[in-house]
Amino acid sequence: MTEEEMRKRLAALRIEHRDLDAAIDALSLNGARDQLQIARLKKRKLLLKDQIAMIEDYLIPDIIA
Repeated sequence: MTEEEMRKRLAALRIEHRDLDAAIDALSLNGARDQLQIARLKKRKLLLKDQIAMIEDYLIPDIIA
């Protein structure tokens, strides 16, 4: 995967993560009783966060001082 492809993937993951956050908030505010659905969305959100962090680590390497 090229750096440009990784940047595009990172942008898509961030959008999906933000959309999931909004969906979770909407379900929670509406008093949704489907806790299983909310739990699944939260799990997916955590997986996206891990993928985002992995790509960011690759694109922005640590600088040893």
